[in-house]
Amino acid sequence: MAGLQIFFALLIAHALFDYPLQGDFLSRNKNRHHKDENNNVKGLWIHCLTSHSILHAGSVWLITGSFIIGIMEFVLHWIIDFLKCEGITNFHTDQFLHVLCRILYVIIIWKMS
Repeated sequence: MAGLQIFFALLIAHALFDYPLQGDFLSRNKNRHHKDENNNVKGLWIHCLTSHSILHAGSVWLITGSFIIGIMEFVLHWIIDFLKCEGITNFHTDQFLHVLCRILYVIIIWKMS
């Protein structure tokens, strides 16, 4: 697969897992500051944020064929979303950083080939 095709596939996967496939439960509960009457499990946020990041990592691994890049995605996605949930970054910065990661992955694949 050419670099542009890999990048587009990564963007599609990101759009799917960050919006329709994330679901309301993960979206709300990955933020440790979210409070509602149904959220009585202490530390639920870390499980939700980790699950969300694992889904992204799996899609990157499947698309790139690189387990190492998949692990990079897990770590980076977790950190980027944590920063957004903490109010350190905003939605636009969060999405910009996620797209920047995908560009980085394509560059790494290109350099490795």
